[in-house]
Amino acid sequence: MTKIEKSAAFSRRSILKTGGAFVVSIGSPIGLDTLLGINAALAQGAKPPLVPGELSSYIAINADGSVSAFFGKMDMGQGLHVAVGQMVAEELDVPFGRVTVIMCDTASSVNQGGASGSTGIQTGGRQLRVAAAEARRVLVEMAAEKIGVSADQLTVTDGVVHSKSDPAKKASYADLIGGRYFNVPLEWNKQIGNQLYAPGKAKPKPPSEYKIVGQSINREDIALKVFCRQDFVTDISVPNMVHGRTIRPPVAGAVPVKVDESSIADIPGAKVVWEKAFLGVVADKEWDAIKAAHKLKIEWSNAAPPFPENASALYDHIRKAPVRMRKVEKENGNLDEAFRTATRVVEAEYEWPFQSHASMGPGCALVEVKDGQATLWSGSQKTHYARDGVAAMLGMPPEKVRGIWVSGPGAYGRSDAGDAAMDAAVLAKAVGRPVRVQYMRDEGTGWDPKGPASIHRARAAIDAAGNVVAYEFASKAFSRLDVFSNESKPHDSLAGQLMGVPLKSGDAFNVPSETYEFANKRTLWETIPPLLDRASPLRTAHLRDPVGPQIHFASESFMDELAAALRIDPVELRLRHLKDPRDIAVVKAAAEKSGWVSRPSPRRDQTGDSVTGRGIAYAQRNGTRVAIVAEVDVDRRSGKIWARKFTVAHDCGQIINPGGLKLTIEGNIVQGTSRTMWEEVQFDRKNVTSIDWLTYPILDITEAPETIDVVAINRPELAPTGAGEASMRPVAAAIGNAIFDATGVRIRRVPFSPDRVKQALS
Repeated sequence: MTKIEKSAAFSRRSILKTGGAFVVSIGSPIGLDTLLGINAALAQGAKPPLVPGELSSYIAINADGSVSAFFGKMDMGQGLHVAVGQMVAEELDVPFGRVTVIMCDTASSVNQGGASGSTGIQTGGRQLRVAAAEARRVLVEMAAEKIGVSADQLTVTDGVVHSKSDPAKKASYADLIGGRYFNVPLEWNKQIGNQLYAPGKAKPKPPSEYKIVGQSINREDIALKVFCRQDFVTDISVPNMVHGRTIRPPVAGAVPVKVDESSIADIPGAKVVWEKAFLGVVADKEWDAIKAAHKLKIEWSNAAPPFPENASALYDHIRKAPVRMRKVEKENGNLDEAFRTATRVVEAEYEWPFQSHASMGPGCALVEVKDGQATLWSGSQKTHYARDGVAAMLGMPPEKVRGIWVSGPGAYGRSDAGDAAMDAAVLAKAVGRPVRVQYMRDEGTGWDPKGPASIHRARAAIDAAGNVVAYEFASKAFSRLDVFSNESKPHDSLAGQLMGVPLKSGDAFNVPSETYEFANKRTLWETIPPLLDRASPLRTAHLRDPVGPQIHFASESFMDELAAALRIDPVELRLRHLKDPRDIAVVKAAAEKSGWVSRPSPRRDQTGDSVTGRGIAYAQRNGTRVAIVAEVDVDRRSGKIWARKFTVAHDCGQIINPGGLKLTIEGNIVQGTSRTMWEEVQFDRKNVTSIDWLTYPILDITEAPETIDVVAINRPELAPTGAGEASMRPVAAAIGNAIFDATGVRIRRVPFSPDRVKQALS
């Protein structure tokens, strides 16, 4: 385990002065040990206060002319820092290797909203781009004054400002401001999505001048990970630290009524922390903490959580549950009249289960309270918000707490990382020592916030000429915000709920994100109350592309059902009702690249136990358009499905790093396939029973796609939109539609496990 100690001699200003020592590896996020002294530096006034409207909060020029970009978001493993570094280097006209992106430390970066919603580039990156452009403008004006040449006669090459006509007249960025801070205001423009800009001042480059943006630059952090030279959150250690474990009830909703502390008296240094319903232990050694958690004798209260009997009974519960909130998102025409006069009505219902983050490793966090200050080390996606939550739990002002993001297991959403941070805060406050909390596998899978289970009903009216004249889509589900996603409030954590903080369960779901046009159309959603109102293993929150896969599994499966009912090609039906040119372009691009042959589904030319099929699905997500063609092999005897090939057409506006985009899309497809084929939270009347890789299986390497072809549609004239989640959205529907094409059987419940497929085919 790597030991981290604070250096009293380190300061933020020393970073700027030493320059080259600031760079850990070219193009990579900065290392933890380099940043640990920033609290002391801020106290000494070495850096201006961090505020969103100051250029110094985003960009600094080091003494050697290298650039530090302070990024208030983090990377979930997709190499976001590379793309952000490219954007900064491009606007500043410096080599990419001279830019270091320092990610998500509350002492060095402002809160840019955390990592969520695929906003890393489309909001955070755009802010850094504008800040870098403004920094270049200021530096050119400084050079104009220094060398006596008007700013419009100057240009920049590799961080050196020089005269266009006389290159000997020059000044480097290091000469102009190296080791000092900008004192330049930036402003917020509320009219364009709260994006930073400098009105009447710098404008980012036009795409025609790009030299770095648009290039595929490899990630240097991969080698550090592969050769075990990078610290993860599980590796952090500080002096005087103890290890903590929380103890969850065997029956959800039960609370401890009697604890026999003498039962762990023989374990060195073991202590019990019991506050209201919160129960945990600490010990000097991690193994001792684990032993104490298992050995502690506890009497639990009687509890009977109102869970359905099993996962299969879940959907009847959703159908019968009272509606807590109903929202019609879109309505046009006279839907009731259209259905009343229809020649034919097609309708279907689809089901999606609870799903777990099932991260590679469970949550971990470390909290230290010392000298009236606190520090949090966490793998949370939203370090600034997690800092606020820990501050509230400790009863301290947020400015007295520093949050440091450290790489953890990928999760994409509100995972158990936030709960680990809150648990560590409670334990650290109770024992007066730094506490490291590391969950076990059963906690990480059993007690993390879940992606919500849902049902979806779709119906369409068809007239005598075979035209779709009306369309209605309605979802009924658990809210995606029973636990809010940003971790800033104790009531959104297990620890806070166990300690009696009043709950504030929210209501939110969504409707299909597409541009199909029908003369009469209505889309709506309804939410139902959570199964258990406090500290539930089935509490719901954001999971990668929150509620996108389940909604579009239903809506895009239904579009295929309509095509089959009308006996027309599935691509043709979509193009008939799409009007947006970018949507049409991705559907056509995916079909063309995959070699799509126009015909109705299902196929009629196959016999035997092994059959193949193809299916298409399309969706939007926050401005990004994606269409996917899936090609599957089906073994009728075993029910086993192999999603063998995917063709993905992807339009996210301007592409910053094509290679990084391709890898991000591939990750989406693999995870989306896993969620489609295997992932389903199982539970009984007492608790969640999916607690490990056997009871919550995921896609293994033998089932991974053989081919993922990506058609990346670059639109440099448009602002970049997100790629972190969009291609996850249509995966399930594309696979389901391909299964129907191969077999003629429509499966309307995910996952498509072998048993479920075999049952459907029989």
